[in-house]
Amino acid sequence: MLNPHRLQSLKDRHAALDTRILEEDARPFPDSLELARLKREKLRLKEEMERFEAQRRRPQ
Repeated sequence: MLNPHRLQSLKDRHAALDTRILEEDARPFPDSLELARLKREKLRLKEEMERFEAQRRRPQ
């Protein structure tokens, strides 16, 4: 069973990571390792949201 709260949680975490990426990138000396880690996590969440949406659209 697909949980709509799970999708919203993923979207919220994705948006929070986007904010953290922008904040880190705006620093005078951004931490490139931290930026890479945050971007990987953001991509992982995006892929999970896409899988969730694909399951939701799949006929039962």
